[in-house]
Amino acid sequence: MYAVIKTGGKQYRVAAGEKIKVEQIAADVGQEITIDQVLAVGNGADLKVGTPLVAGASVTAKVVAHGRHDKVRIFKMRRRKHYQKHGGHRQNYTELEIGAVSA
Repeated sequence: MYAVIKTGGKQYRVAAGEKIKVEQIAADVGQEITIDQVLAVGNGADLKVGTPLVAGASVTAKVVAHGRHDKVRIFKMRRRKHYQKHGGHRQNYTELEIGAVSA
């Protein structure tokens, strides 16, 4: 059984036992969280799509760790104008281990 969930403005296809990295969630490591924004639930060839959410569906997950992604380098330059600008960004994430998908 799998589900399509929405968290942090993004959508993820998850199944029981998977680990995913999502936008940072304010939860402690080891804490169980419930994600109730489920857009679709599937089991083999059977698929239930919500409008926009599936009623009564939820996904339980355990917070494994918090961290930061690799640095994204930003470089801006205007040729022949003696303009160069360097920057960087590291996005925070929360790693989740998906427990159960209930529909």
